[in-house]
Amino acid sequence: MEPLRTDEMGTHLVSRSVRLSAPPVSASLATMRRPRALWTAPDEPTVVGGGVAVAVEADGPERLARVRESATSLFDGADVDAPDVARPRFFGGLAFHEEATGRDPWADFPAARFVVPEVQVAFDGDDAWLTVTAVGADADPEAVGDRLDEVRETLESLDDAPPEGPPGVSNRHRTTSVEAWHESVDAAVSRIRAGDLQKVVLAQALEVELDRPAAAPDLLARLGRTYPDCHRFLAEPNGGASFLGATPERLVSLRGREVETGALAGTTGRGDTDDEDEWLANELLGSEKDNHEHELVAETIREQLAPLSAEIRVGDRGIRKLATVQHLWTPIDATLERDEHVLSLVDALHPTPAVGGLPPEAALDVIRDTEPFDRGWYAAPVGWFDADGDGSFAVALRSAIVEETLATLFAGVGLVADSDPDAEWDEVQLKYRPILDELERDD
Repeated sequence: MEPLRTDEMGTHLVSRSVRLSAPPVSASLATMRRPRALWTAPDEPTVVGGGVAVAVEADGPERLARVRESATSLFDGADVDAPDVARPRFFGGLAFHEEATGRDPWADFPAARFVVPEVQVAFDGDDAWLTVTAVGADADPEAVGDRLDEVRETLESLDDAPPEGPPGVSNRHRTTSVEAWHESVDAAVSRIRAGDLQKVVLAQALEVELDRPAAAPDLLARLGRTYPDCHRFLAEPNGGASFLGATPERLVSLRGREVETGALAGTTGRGDTDDEDEWLANELLGSEKDNHEHELVAETIREQLAPLSAEIRVGDRGIRKLATVQHLWTPIDATLERDEHVLSLVDALHPTPAVGGLPPEAALDVIRDTEPFDRGWYAAPVGWFDADGDGSFAVALRSAIVEETLATLFAGVGLVADSDPDAEWDEVQLKYRPILDELERDD
């Protein structure tokens, strides 16, 4: 289906839902029509989607405002019969930069694209809800009901099966050499020391050839076992390549006027023993360099939320432990002064200094001039929103774009005045591990 444009404001949406015996999540995802979507986050229902009822695309500096306008028009007067957990949602994301380049491997990924799936399954505890949605002048409740019965029968017949093992990696290609990395980091640090920048995040890309095609549902299932407290996502905007990951960083979630976000910046590894792990955590908590980087992120988030908020609450700084790394973490909550759409908050917060830098425009210029690859949707917002403007978005880190037997992994680090190129190189390699570990065979 062609993307919905803002001049199609009469488009009619019909959606129906039914409770069903919860099918296996991975099997449900595998049986969906492309493009598929998956969203799973702490304290939220897991949602799987497939097919396209309607899509919204936009580019340029006003892309999120245009997406919101089109989506609001679509939801106005919609014929929806579903409990809150099963209501139709838009799933999608956007490119890190305002415009999409169309360069490989991101040819299928516009500057912003959000899709209401034709079929959606929401898993809420032991319950599951199936939702079928149709959009168009001929959308018919009876036809939607018939499709609901058909999909329900298919889903309730699915068997649970363990995910296949990693496909194996046969070859690797770095887009950034060690020598080029040293030059880039030294140049960025010189600009920071000269006062042109406070911080900039530089990333690398790693292309890996696989022994066999990687199945996104299996890869995500394995990531879920190792990173159960992360946001896992899958986006296939046009049904081709799959962009997926298990990111520790929530950008923002909105329920009514209540906002949850936080600062995640400053990284170290995990120890081989409990004592070593604790020592590394204490070193991170006491690191002047990492705390300076972290405070830049936390303070900027507070400043970005302030114009919209009646109250902002900042929690205590602590350690967020993951399987391969640990980060400095500060939770930040807010109560909005008035009703807002979650896309307005996404627009205000992206890119945070944790993935861009400060000042933002100067940092973005350095990123464009330095990185020899297209970030595409890496380090950008991915997530969902509903008819009320509530929603949840993560920053697409610990991620890869996968198509058949080729995967491209992305990882970055924040540079400040005392950053060391060798230490930052090592940190990038640590951040590849979540995806790389699920692609490489143990043997």
